[in-house]
Amino acid sequence: MSASDKPEPWLRGPIPSVHALLAPILYSFEQAREDLENWTAGITDAQIWGRPHGLAPAGFHLRHIAGSVERLMTYVTGGQLTADQIHAMRSEMDPGPGRDELLCGLDGALRKAETIVRSVDPATLSERREVGRKKLPATVGGLLTHIAEHTQRHVGEAIITAKVLRQV
Repeated sequence: MSASDKPEPWLRGPIPSVHALLAPILYSFEQAREDLENWTAGITDAQIWGRPHGLAPAGFHLRHIAGSVERLMTYVTGGQLTADQIHAMRSEMDPGPGRDELLCGLDGALRKAETIVRSVDPATLSERREVGRKKLPATVGGLLTHIAEHTQRHVGEAIITAKVLRQV
């Protein structure tokens, strides 16, 4: 069965040993992996950092998804960002590794996040968390929801950039 023949992750049934309220984040991660692998196929390492029509590079989106998931999971676990995390965030737009290395880094970040998601007790979803220097109010569930939707937003942007690159 080819990737295009498979149903989307959320239509593949429950994830064993994962609470139904936590499964959507894992579905989001799998959807991101599959879509990015598919839509960036054939894009050269030089093109991955191209900015057709001023769009953000697909490479940025791959790096940003990995970085933002890692940073937001820091908040899920009750932490605050480190200086290294902030530095990495500020350099996400800088040209760097090629497609395969970016996809590998993305997969690693998602796997670490999946471990955290699998360890979340659903009874803690309403627990308060603080985000950023201003310590803005959030909850574990709110952060997980944001991680899923933010990931998909950047997947969509990477797909658009990849489509435009194929036209250039």
